[in-house]
This record gives sequence, C-alpha cells and structure tokens, in this order.
Amino acid sequence: MGVRPNFLIVVADDLGFTDTSPFGGEIDTPNLKRLSEKSARFTDFHTASACSPTRSMLFTGNDNHIAGLGQMAEFAMRHPDKFEGKPGYEGYLNDRVVSLPEILNDGGYYTFISGKWHLGLLKEYWPFTRGFEKSFTLLPGAGNHYKYIPKDKEGPVKFMPFLYAEDDREVDAEKELPDDYYSTDYFTEKGLEFLSHEKRGDRPFFGCLTYTAPHWPYQAPEEVIKKYKGRYDDGPEELRKRRLESALKAGVIPDGTPHPIKTIHKRWSDIDDDERAKESRIMEVYAAMVEILDRNIGKVLDALEKSSELENTFILFMSDNGAEGMLMEALPLRILRIRTAIENHYNNDLSNIGRKDSFVYYNDQWAQAATAPHSMYKMWATEGAIVCPLILHYPPLINNSNFEGKVAHEFTTVMDILPTVLELAGIQHPGNEYKGRKVHTPRGKSWVSYLRGKQDHIHSEDTVTGWELFGQQAIRKGKYKAVYIPKPFGDSEWQLFDIKADPGETKDLAKEESGKLNEMLTHWTDYVAETGLIELGSDFFEHEKIHEEDDVVYNTIEDQ
Repeated sequence: MGVRPNFLIVVADDLGFTDTSPFGGEIDTPNLKRLSEKSARFTDFHTASACSPTRSMLFTGNDNHIAGLGQMAEFAMRHPDKFEGKPGYEGYLNDRVVSLPEILNDGGYYTFISGKWHLGLLKEYWPFTRGFEKSFTLLPGAGNHYKYIPKDKEGPVKFMPFLYAEDDREVDAEKELPDDYYSTDYFTEKGLEFLSHEKRGDRPFFGCLTYTAPHWPYQAPEEVIKKYKGRYDDGPEELRKRRLESALKAGVIPDGTPHPIKTIHKRWSDIDDDERAKESRIMEVYAAMVEILDRNIGKVLDALEKSSELENTFILFMSDNGAEGMLMEALPLRILRIRTAIENHYNNDLSNIGRKDSFVYYNDQWAQAATAPHSMYKMWATEGAIVCPLILHYPPLINNSNFEGKVAHEFTTVMDILPTVLELAGIQHPGNEYKGRKVHTPRGKSWVSYLRGKQDHIHSEDTVTGWELFGQQAIRKGKYKAVYIPKPFGDSEWQLFDIKADPGETKDLAKEESGKLNEMLTHWTDYVAETGLIELGSDFFEHEKIHEEDDVVYNTIEDQ
C-alpha cells in the first residue's frame, strides 16, 4: 500500500444550501470558494432532517433508526411511552453499529474530533468510547457561542447547558474556557492542536471539525457583523431571488423550478420598520457567523498546506441538515417557561442583537431563501430539510476525474461517506460482527468508482432510501419520492413527486400515478421493517404541545 490519505470531515450546523459562495451565496466565504475550485460540489447530497440523526448516519454509514437516533433524544425523552427501551431509539450511538473512527483507529489511523457531539451526554457514550483518541466536544445539541453562562438562584440555567468534554473528562467551562471564548475559533484551535499532537506520530489522521455555527443563538463579533449592514434590508423574498439567480449561474440548481414560500409569518411588506430593522440585524449576525466559519476553515487549509499534507487530505465540507426555520425543534423556545428564561437572562434589544447575552434566531422565510429551490427547511421530510451543500476535495481522486471544480448532480447520502472513506483508506468494514458483538453492515455506497469515472452513478435506479423524524416520512426510489406530512403541518396524506423534474415538490402526482404511489408505499413498509422505525400515526401531534396557538396556519408566497 502506498501513502494512505488523511481524512478531514468538516460539518456546519444548520447551514443553508445557498449560504456560501460556491453555492450562490452572497456571504463572504473565500476559503470555501478556494477549496471548491479544486473539488467537486455535490448538489443532490442528502442527510437526515435534523442534526444528531445525521451525525449517527455519518459515523456509521447506517440509517439513524438503526444507529440509535431514531428520534432526536430531546424529542424521544418527552414521549417515553413511545420510545423508551426501543432498539434504535437509545439517543446515542448504540452497540448495534460500529463507528468510522473505531474502524480507522483499529486500522492504524490517528483520530480526533473538535466541536459538537450530540450523540450521548453520559460518559459511556462520549467520543473517546467510539474510537476518537483526542476529543473536545460540546455534548448537547446547542450552546452559547461566547462564554456566557446565565444563572439563577439555583445555579446555571438548565435550558441551555454549557456541557463540554475533553477526552475522558468533563470540562469546567466556567473555569477552563478562556474569557474570549468563541465557539468556532476555539473548536478550530483545539482541532489544530490535536492535528499536531505528538500522540499522532507519523500516522495518517481522521479528523472531524463539527462546528456549532451557524446554529442559534446567533452571536458574532460586531466588527464582522457590520460588514453586512444593510445587506438584507429588502427582506427574505428578495434575498431568495438573488440566491436563486446566483445558484443558477453557479450550476448548482436547475433552471425554471417553481418554489413558493410557505410561511406562518407576515410578509416583509406587511411588517413595520422596527420589525424589519430587527429581522435585518438578525440576518446580518447570521451572515457574520458563516463568514467566521469560513475564516476558520481557511486556518485549517493553511495549516495543512504548511505541513505539505493538503494534497493528500480528503476534505469533506457539509451541513448536517437544511437551514433552521424554527418550526419543530425550536418551537419549545416559544413556550412560557423557556421564553421567560430568555427574557430574564438575555437582552434582545436591537442594539444588543448578536452579543453574548442575546438569544435570537431567524424565521421560516429567511430559511426558505437559503433552501430554495427545495421545499421547506430543517425538520421536514421535504427536500429543503435533507438536501445539503457538500464540497469534496481530494486531488489524487478528483484531479483524475471529470469533476475538478465542477458540479456532481448524482443522488447520494450521508451514509455513503463511511464506505467511501474506508475504500480510500484500504480498510474493510468488519461486517456483521465487531469485537464480539453483532453489528449492522452499512447501507451507504462508496463514491470512489463514480468519481474515478468507472461508473456513471452511485446508487442504481432500484436503490430505495427512506427518512423519518417527528412523524414526517419520505421514501425515494429513482426519480420518485413519496412524502407524508402529518397534521397540523400537512394533510396526513401521502403525496408523490417526480423529484428530478420538481425539486420544489410542488406538483403532487398521487392521483394521476396511483400505481407508482402504491409501489412506493410498499417500499415504505419494507423500510419500516428493515430499520425498526416506530410510526407515530396521524393523530400524534394532536396531543403534542408544539405551538402556543391552537393552529399552525401557512400562507403561501408564490413565485413572482
């Protein structure tokens, strides 16, 4: 075997499809553009619709319902009658799967992770137990980006825990994190420290930088925010139009795809000047977070270039799901108890938005400006939640194919990353047994032959892929995708789309192609059986307090 490649997986948190310049965005991201010029950009890369399930799929090559994140742990804990004790719903990477860092570490790779974990809070589930030699991670799904730990008379406020682990010990964040802590900068600093750690020796590395940007709460340094002053003053509808035009020029979306915005909020033209000023400021802070993310990726690229390792490093940049539109995961932030905590411990006045003691997020219209032309956003079973930007850099492979600096429109999933990495590393998956326990083999497929030009597809037309979270369901085979959205978000009826011709999922073919829909529902039944998925039923959300109002009412903003 020749020189084995290094691997670096960079994961952004809730990043929109068109946020970065390689995908048509206006946010200043020169380092991702630099990376993409000698890389392949994937436009039909699919994740789960939320963060921890995607991470379970990334690290195991398997479906989240098999790997232990059949639902996000935060959601499953609210419904022990449905999920407690059920295989695949443990809320952490379970023992029915083997993780990519475990396999690579066994095969001689040095492994590290810096950033968000979200795959188990208890020590027995931390990264060091799943193959990472070095780790510094935020254990829950979100946290303040600055060192700001709000407290009440009982101590730190529990709704936003500041829980970190380094290797096998819990970090005392208040004492150990520097006063100038900013999440994106610090995760990079720790990642670079691990990269040069003496423990590595001359071994190739598998590293993960799993940032919490640009996940809410939106916070960033003022000197970066001010660069975007006024950039978003014409609102999300106009931003969406500009993004679509730029994405079309960049070659990452097809021409002429309709994509109406569905919103539970007022249109930009119907809100007052104060609301517009606040919304614009929120988007300016978000843009600053993405720019800072790009700056830190630049630091890593520079370090690899300096050590002469850039050309031999497989670098994959991705988002963990679509842009966050604040519908399902974050709606609890609106209930009285949580809202009171924010009001008591944060200052969301216009002049303070973006600082360490502010707590803001953007709404569904900004999210759909970022996910267009795909439908909706994070937490849905529609394409806006599960189609994410991906940049793949590995010169020995890319430079010998037709994809350097170009765009790959082939359907692929986050489960494909594990078999791709293992094939390039020359390491076999252990199969059905690992260290005396039975494990599932990966469902993903390697990209290597496709990128080498030896085959014109990654998944055949017969490949069936399913998704489910929060009762929203989808199944895809070839160009067809069937989608089920329960009330109050949808009609609790299966819909059918030609996803190639209609990526915005605007034309329901269920009636005119009823035979195809029945075929897809048979595939859905098989998928449920294969994964152990627990179906919630159409009436589940009638008993789930998801919104302070009685109804969720969508207004549609049609294409102009």
